[in-house]
Amino acid sequence: HRIAQKQMPDGYGAMLSVLVKGNAAQTIAVSNRLELFTTATSLGGVESLVEHRKSVEGEDSPTPDNLLRISVGLEDVRDLIADWEQALV
Repeated sequence: HRIAQKQMPDGYGAMLSVLVKGNAAQTIAVSNRLELFTTATSLGGVESLVEHRKSVEGEDSPTPDNLLRISVGLEDVRDLIADWEQALV
């Protein structure tokens, strides 16, 4: 798996969402395998965070079952990419 990287002009983190190939359980499993990303509902702070939005919003939410919201923090980008690569295996 390859993850594209684009740095913001000021060098700060970004927020994004990704769709994991799989169902809700498989998506949550990917999130749980991340080691540098903290699972959190609040996506503010300097550390990298991940959230399975559907779990927060509930079954009636229109959010896809396989969506993860990500807040990229100040950790080294190479470490973050490596973390995703090991989690997506």
